[in-house]
Amino acid sequence: MTAQLLDGELLARRIKMELADRAARLAAAGRTAGLGTILVGDDGPSAKYVAMKIAECAEIGVRSFDEHLPATATQADVEAAVDRFNLDARVHAILIQLPLPEGINEEQVLLRVDPAKDVDGLHPTNLGRLVMGAPGPLPCTPAGIVELLLANHVPVEGRHVVIIGRGLTIGRPLALLMAMRRPGCNAAVTVVHTGVDDMATMTRSADVVVAAAGVAGLVTADMVKPGAAVVGAGTSWSGRRLMSDVAEGVADVAGWITPRIGGVGPMTRAMLLRNAVLAAEKVK
Repeated sequence: MTAQLLDGELLARRIKMELADRAARLAAAGRTAGLGTILVGDDGPSAKYVAMKIAECAEIGVRSFDEHLPATATQADVEAAVDRFNLDARVHAILIQLPLPEGINEEQVLLRVDPAKDVDGLHPTNLGRLVMGAPGPLPCTPAGIVELLLANHVPVEGRHVVIIGRGLTIGRPLALLMAMRRPGCNAAVTVVHTGVDDMATMTRSADVVVAAAGVAGLVTADMVKPGAAVVGAGTSWSGRRLMSDVAEGVADVAGWITPRIGGVGPMTRAMLLRNAVLAAEKVK
């Protein structure tokens, strides 16, 4: 492998140290930052993710409030849980673990969250702020990717970035963010998806490729310009093995690359914690 690893674990640890200081200052002023999590059902990966969130909150001094509803919970049950957190002054940020069980309208649940407590930065109010370039919580994975590239001195400003995937959580907000005139961004951005013919022609012209389609091994070595940065943001499962959208051979061509595990994931969680602390800091 010739590519430099974009180590999300290492950077996330640094960010959490800074967040622990900020949380401690809040606590000294009489306010403990609080994150409310809502988990519906017993999906293994979802439960593991929420457990990691709770552990990381404790690590930096953020209090956790957990609502674990059964898989039989109704739309009204889930919305009532959101309402409780909206009204709870101890909860400054709310995480609704997705996917929700069949029969629950996810969009309706997400819209019910108080935008000031939107830890994922995906409420329409906060996405609108992103479009306008106004201050607000940034979507966690896109913000984490920008931080990771910036910290590793990957040239982005004025360069060509190709994002594979147009989803709400990564592709669309990341395209907006990376096109903005802000540190680590200001790029020429192209968004493609699995329905685009000859995707490889576009990725081979890119200085940075972000794969966020959730298709294992989608980006192969022949699709990457030598020396480009390649970020595997999409994942899928093969049995019990977590798979990246980026094939292993890409590391022999790329200049920078995220590891299969320990790249974007830790940065997403770090940005979620940052949004939680920021929400607590903003309370008047």
